[in-house]
Amino acid sequence: MGGIFSTVYRRIQRSIVEDRCVILDGGVATELDRMGLQDHAISDHSLWGTWALYHQPYTVLEVHRRFVEAGCDVISTNTWGILEGTEIGHDGPTPDPGISHWMDVARRGIGLARQANQELGREDECAVAFSVNGDIDTPQRLERLQLLARVFADEPPDLVLMETMSIVRDDLTLPAVEMMIQTGIPVWLSFRRCRKGLCGVHGQHWGGPEGDYFGRLAGRFQRMGIGALLINCLPVEHVPGMISWLRDFTDLPLGVYPNLGRYLDPGWKFDETVGPRRFAALTRAWREEGAQIVGGCCGVTPDHIAEARKSLACTQPGRKRVRPQASPASGSQMEDAVVPGPWADEDGRTLFPLPFPEIVRDPGVFAPTQGSFLIWKHLYRTGAGQGKRCLDVGCGTGILSVQLALNGAEQVLAIDIQKEAIANTMTNAFRNGVADRVSGRVEDLYTYIPEERHDLVIGSLYQMPVDPTRQTTGHRPADFWGRNLLDYLVALLPDMLADNGIAYVMQISALSQIRTSELVSAAGLEAKVIDFSFFHFNPLFDENKDQIRRVAELSDAFHLSFGQDNVMVMYLLEISAGGRSP
Repeated sequence: MGGIFSTVYRRIQRSIVEDRCVILDGGVATELDRMGLQDHAISDHSLWGTWALYHQPYTVLEVHRRFVEAGCDVISTNTWGILEGTEIGHDGPTPDPGISHWMDVARRGIGLARQANQELGREDECAVAFSVNGDIDTPQRLERLQLLARVFADEPPDLVLMETMSIVRDDLTLPAVEMMIQTGIPVWLSFRRCRKGLCGVHGQHWGGPEGDYFGRLAGRFQRMGIGALLINCLPVEHVPGMISWLRDFTDLPLGVYPNLGRYLDPGWKFDETVGPRRFAALTRAWREEGAQIVGGCCGVTPDHIAEARKSLACTQPGRKRVRPQASPASGSQMEDAVVPGPWADEDGRTLFPLPFPEIVRDPGVFAPTQGSFLIWKHLYRTGAGQGKRCLDVGCGTGILSVQLALNGAEQVLAIDIQKEAIANTMTNAFRNGVADRVSGRVEDLYTYIPEERHDLVIGSLYQMPVDPTRQTTGHRPADFWGRNLLDYLVALLPDMLADNGIAYVMQISALSQIRTSELVSAAGLEAKVIDFSFFHFNPLFDENKDQIRRVAELSDAFHLSFGQDNVMVMYLLEISAGGRSP
């Protein structure tokens, strides 16, 4: 289809060729919010500002008038969220009950922008850009975008502005752009991106480093036939360096229209510290860098735009290169940057990233639990086990056995009722280079007879109160209190521990503290809490929550409840003969 270039759009083209700055409008939706429109709070859940086209079209017209009066060369329709209009379900009065279909509302949006130009006698000077959220992320949205060609057949804008784009999806974004180009109406693209890549409305970066990916896309868009490339809807501090960087990749007209303020959802917090004069100074810096199209997005008012227009009159786009701010993450100016060291504890142990052992879990082997991680944290932060003979009771995947060996244990014996767990532990010991100091043996704790003593014993054992009436088969005793394995371990500790030996044992708060203290005392040992943590009930705990509640009613056991959410506390106990440390 041949290009349909209106007279006023050709005027825009001449301005760019003659190095006159093209002035866009500011944030239409946030201006509606600033005007205090009744029942209007801008939000992604209310089609952004497009809500007002359904219920307050004359207020939208007034916003357009204000930007036209400010001297804009281009004003954008209040249709950014129109593709979501098929799901609109807002209540409230509308001036014309017959206008409810989103395509009719899109026509209304173009008509109101035209009307504002005509009322102020600027229909031959100010172009109307049809604004649409260009982030086409579903096939359904792509289909709705295609229907805009029918809207434009009745009410053509001077250009289409696909804005606030982010991720480029080959199967959706590129077809969407091509679809708009095929209408014959000029198409401008605008992205929420900066030199560091994808950028959020508050300036947060996401998606990881991209190198020159977006620059190469700019060249691709130029070959497709778009009319201009811009960046928008990001904080002003993310603009410097972007225009000069893009210029290395494309000859397209380049522009920028960032935000002032912050999104609150719903509503917008305007930045009162950046007044019209200060905003105008910012636009001059963008112009010096090469911007040919300048305006504002959310939070930018008609007063900001009017001052920018005066400031940019009679200026030419510069070629200034803005050197990106030094940042270890970006890799720029690394020779001048001070690269911070990793986070560490008071003893210099690295905490980010955690040097966690390389662990795999074989089929059928219990996954490490929160209790295992609590003990692992203590082993890592204290270096416990160095030069010691250690025993890991219920080793599972072997994460505790491996860490003890990494800490410099003389030897570690791992026992578990599952032969698969023993094999898994030995595999992980080999993967971490400590297989020479780890051995494994299949043992049932209920029948285990210690044959040797150890300086350090660790145990993160299964603990779950179970309703005995639900257990219909099996030879093991019903675990009414959830503490069978823990009690057996405590009873065995005097025969497991060497002189001055200690044990690190995990206990959850669903088990009685009083009963544990009685058993520890009866064994001639002492216990103290050295750490604790929390975890939400998982499905297994939810399944047994009635029994957990019953145990709590009959003992000092407890858990925490927050409405429907239940939280268990887990304690790390140090059990010793006289509390002596290894």
